[in-house]
Amino acid sequence: MVINIGALRGGERDVVRADIQAVAEACHSHGAIVKVILENALLDDAQKMLACRLAQDAGADFVKTSTGFSKAGATVADVALMRRAVGSLMGVKASGGIRTLADLKAMVAAGASRIGASASVRIVEETMGQDTMRGTAAEY
Repeated sequence: MVINIGALRGGERDVVRADIQAVAEACHSHGAIVKVILENALLDDAQKMLACRLAQDAGADFVKTSTGFSKAGATVADVALMRRAVGSLMGVKASGGIRTLADLKAMVAAGASRIGASASVRIVEETMGQDTMRGTAAEY
């Protein structure tokens, strides 16, 4: 789900939390996980931190950087901020603008537990013949 950006930016914390909680409850009752997309390019750092905490409080499973349709995608700084906000109890998905193996590794190092990349085939091809993917799937 995409967070209610207007409500978040307008300081309506309870509206945002209730929206996420309703989606999380519906999804979890059917065995699905919930990723809350923040659309970070439209938020300042304080709003990103708040959004992460509201998502966590509301029972979401992941926070995600972006849909890929706004003015910017994932940044290392945003992923690190999101990881700090949710700690180790919640997933962080970096999505948007991840085009190379180096991009992927930077996002994982910053705290991403999942990656969304339309260039995934190209990224995997970069690893062909390289000894670069020795970690677990969760690390990449």
